[in-house]
Amino acid sequence: MQPERAAAILDFLALADRLKTVERRGRVVLPDGATRRENSAEHCWSLALIGTLLHAEVAEPVDLGRALMMVAIHDLVEIEAGDTFAYDVAGRATQAAREAAAAETVFGLLPGDLGGRLRALWEEFEAGTTSEARFAMACDRMQGFLQNVMTGGIAWKEHGVSRADTLPRMTPAMQVDPVFAALIGRLYDRAEAEALLGPEA
Repeated sequence: MQPERAAAILDFLALADRLKTVERRGRVVLPDGATRRENSAEHCWSLALIGTLLHAEVAEPVDLGRALMMVAIHDLVEIEAGDTFAYDVAGRATQAAREAAAAETVFGLLPGDLGGRLRALWEEFEAGTTSEARFAMACDRMQGFLQNVMTGGIAWKEHGVSRADTLPRMTPAMQVDPVFAALIGRLYDRAEAEALLGPEA
């Protein structure tokens, strides 16, 4: 490996490690019962586990390796753009532009062939036009929903998120496959039984 290529890869990995410092609104419950905010690297690991469990359960064939590559890189742009809360209307209005600019910076650190490959995977995930991208998206959205249910809806309650607020985000995930519909449906049942979501406007 050429020294310049090795240096670029190591520089990229050092930048990527900063994903561990990007906080999300979702919470993690600690052993003593206290909570802290989840970080984006933890989120990626959790949805990778979901994907590993579910890829053989869904009807449409999925290349798990490709889906997991998308999972690994889909939030790297947050290092520069920050995490955008799913229910932040103003933040979501500028999210695409902020993340596209961040992609230039983040993937631009790599040698052209590697940066182009990762950028293409990120764009595939964002477009959602392949079975792997749709599967990864469903895992992504299920993970955030599951995290909120497991932590008593803390983030939902802090921001007054209702069931109706969640449906535009969760319905596409449920439509990917009946497996996601069943699992997310059970999470909705639990959220309703435990009054985790706010009242409808």
